[in-house]
Amino acid sequence: MSTSIKRYPNKEHNQPTERICRTLDLRDNPELIAEYRRRHSREAIWPEVPAGIREVGILEMEIYLLDTRLFMIVDIPAGLDWDAAMEQLANLPRQQEWEDYMAIFQLVKPGSTAAEKWLPMERIFHLYEPDKE
Repeated sequence: MSTSIKRYPNKEHNQPTERICRTLDLRDNPELIAEYRRRHSREAIWPEVPAGIREVGILEMEIYLLDTRLFMIVDIPAGLDWDAAMEQLANLPRQQEWEDYMAIFQLVKPGSTAAEKWLPMERIFHLYEPDKE
């Protein structure tokens, strides 16, 4: 096993799921990026943020970082109305305050919601068998 490749376990959800992938760019400033990482740590993240994410039906959310590029993977129950979930999330207590708090690190318009900031990514390749999608 290569020691240079970081591996992450997949969580089993025991239900049919779908995956949504989004991206967002950070400002090109090492100090801001370090602070953005810190604010997403278990010790620093506001408890309302992960609670709200779960409340709207999201099963798992992961954010990866390379230089200034963020990549978010979201696992949701199959058939969950993503737009409705994002609208619900935007209206939860402290959510917009969190988005504004994070916006100083991100290349986004002030006042943007999570749904407006995180841009959808298109899957252009998969290894699954065609009849197993």
